[in-house]
Amino acid sequence: MSYDDVIPLLGDFGRYQKKIYFLLCLPAILCAFHKFGNVFLIAEPDSRCKLPYEFPNSSYYINATEWEKWFHYNKTSQKTSSHCLIDLSSTPDAPMQRCEEFIYDYSIYGYTAVTEWNLNCGKEFLIAIGNSLFMFGVMFGSIGFGELSDRWGRKKTFFLSLVVQVVFGTIAAFAPEFWTFTIARAVVGATTSGVFLVAYVIGLEMVGSSKRMVAGTVCQIFFSFGYMLVAVFAIYINDWRILQFTLTVPGLIFLTYWWLIPESARWLVSKNRLEEAKMCIQAAAKYNKVDISDKTLDQLLKPSENSSSKEEAKPSIFNIFKYPNLRNRSLIIFFDWFANNITYYGLSWNTNNLGGDPYLNFVISGAVEIPAYIFLLLTLNKWGRKNVMSGCMILAGTALLLTIIVPQNLRWLTVTLAMLGKLAITASYGAVYIFSTEQFPTVVRNAGLGAGSTCARVGSIITPYVNITTHIWKPLPLLIFGALAFLGGLMSLILPETLNRKLPETFEEGEAFGKKELHLAINSEELMKVNIDEENCK
Repeated sequence: MSYDDVIPLLGDFGRYQKKIYFLLCLPAILCAFHKFGNVFLIAEPDSRCKLPYEFPNSSYYINATEWEKWFHYNKTSQKTSSHCLIDLSSTPDAPMQRCEEFIYDYSIYGYTAVTEWNLNCGKEFLIAIGNSLFMFGVMFGSIGFGELSDRWGRKKTFFLSLVVQVVFGTIAAFAPEFWTFTIARAVVGATTSGVFLVAYVIGLEMVGSSKRMVAGTVCQIFFSFGYMLVAVFAIYINDWRILQFTLTVPGLIFLTYWWLIPESARWLVSKNRLEEAKMCIQAAAKYNKVDISDKTLDQLLKPSENSSSKEEAKPSIFNIFKYPNLRNRSLIIFFDWFANNITYYGLSWNTNNLGGDPYLNFVISGAVEIPAYIFLLLTLNKWGRKNVMSGCMILAGTALLLTIIVPQNLRWLTVTLAMLGKLAITASYGAVYIFSTEQFPTVVRNAGLGAGSTCARVGSIITPYVNITTHIWKPLPLLIFGALAFLGGLMSLILPETLNRKLPETFEEGEAFGKKELHLAINSEELMKVNIDEENCK
């Protein structure tokens, strides 16, 4: 008997759970602010060298004669030799010199961290390092705050991460130089795991199993809404420091949750703090207008007993490599996590390089996530996990690879294909959570999910370095993301379907899982060959 036996008495998704769940979905908006704020905080505006007679606040735009005189402007190709070099001798054949001061185009992004610290002309890698360290913080936070939430409790961990997020988000807004800003943002990245994941867990732990898929998906929709709001703030706030502070301040509102959000009753039960758990359950029952007696709770909730003082050795995730079939499936799953994550964040952070209005591109990139999640709700339990995930990855890869044949003057088509890829990869990213969980045997299911999530974080850490390859060749990032998604989708076709299947419990069952279908397929193929041979003989 456990907390799962109490939920049917409360209602799988009663009034109390709905109220708390809604409150817990709102911090997802805040976490989206921080995860995607860098798209505009360190946006790269057009720049050129400052001319000798100009003031630092001069306009970026100069006439064609000046372009040709100082920057070896080619009228045919309508390009300069380099926006980082200037001809101070004013003669066509003279060697050009590297700039020391720059004039920026503030008309699109306003005043960004790039313009303040001159992160251009060979320093673009610093932008990639900043984004990469932020995602390293996210990976570290998912491990660290996850451990704390299991030890200290969900509620304390949520508020600890929230306070740290507000403090370091403010430090980032007033950072005197690039590395202070970057380190502060990395700490904020770590706290997004503490705020979002812990709130997500609290919400799901109070919901019945029949409603968990819907609850998990709706929370992601709130995240997508916050994603789109980042562009709205960035349009009207043209100073990166004010924007960073504006994205941080809403965190103060959620400090009021200390008096609104209870500790997870499921966690309290797991820690044998049964009296506190009963108080939380009775409060929920009163709000839901149901009666649950203390006697009933005493029968359902009993302290866990250790059969022995010495803990048994737990199976390791490395044990899967001893079983060939399980090993191969696991490696494909790990690659799927990597490919989904690098493509999702790559497309999310690459909207400024697609052409057209970067703010509109960004909003569309967030908006397409909502139909992707609705699609998952409608199809995941009907079409099967494998079909949905593989199909969406192949669709995303195809759309992104097709951008290579789009003429430069058809930017709208490039944006359309990129957004189709974003929609598809969002759906497959949602499916990989469930599909990969069901692939691993019970003895290492959590460890397998953690290993997959780690592979995903590695992908997001690499993503910024892929995006700066746009300086080498503009379509290159989309082609890399497309190739990874397409390859992952193809490889996933050999994985066994898990919908309505008994999931493996042990390593032996995990090794045998899916082999039956493979043997049937081989036998069917051999039978077809025999029939063909018989027909030929006739």
